[in-house]
Amino acid sequence: MASSLQDKTVLVTGAARRVGAEIARVLHAEGANLALHYRSATAEAQSLVAEFNAARPGSALAFQADLLETDHLARLVTDVAEHFGRLDALVNNASSFFATPIGSIGEREWDDLLGTNLKAPLFLAQAAATHLAVARGAIVNITDIHAERPLKNYALYCAAKAGLAGLTRALALELAPHVRVNAIAPGPILWPEDGAFDAAAQVNVISRTLLKRGGDPTDIARTVCFLLADAPYVTGQIIAVDGGRSVVL
Repeated sequence: MASSLQDKTVLVTGAARRVGAEIARVLHAEGANLALHYRSATAEAQSLVAEFNAARPGSALAFQADLLETDHLARLVTDVAEHFGRLDALVNNASSFFATPIGSIGEREWDDLLGTNLKAPLFLAQAAATHLAVARGAIVNITDIHAERPLKNYALYCAAKAGLAGLTRALALELAPHVRVNAIAPGPILWPEDGAFDAAAQVNVISRTLLKRGGDPTDIARTVCFLLADAPYVTGQIIAVDGGRSVVL
């Protein structure tokens, strides 16, 4: 039986590396064509495109854009739709993450964290809405379990993700009945690359999950696939993929 994603086009932001790349791989394996957004990871994005096109010619293309340049977001969506002839789904995965202790917050931090985690998903969804309505498509936003239970020293990030959670529900209302909008709230899946969580901090976090282990990017990717392909009666929901950590936060 053919997958319900067969020949559908999905735009994934921040798709060149880490969780975004795994989301792209899982969706591509299910038959989707992939528009891989990236900002600066050119080599990784092109490598992923080559991998996908080797398996299925013409099934992937990389699109460069700085999501903080809001005026360029509508063009990104238009370019994707024109290249593939359709747009069936948008996965807002790209995200900035860094500490902002109170007393250290300035306009730069505000613009970066709110821009990537909240403003860009809104403007991308707005630009994609008409295409998605035609396709009876869907949006999946990647939020965070700390949208509801803030993480100390990360006030701006948590506020931005809380905004994205609210935006998810608002978009589900605004774009119904033709476009479904849901979100995934990850727990400990991949650790930040800046070393903000040392070995002791990682052990502490893992010890406070019900499953007593960290997750894997595939856990997020499979949930994205479920929401896009196998959940036609699910909208306005936020699914925690966190090993039960949010239960005991």
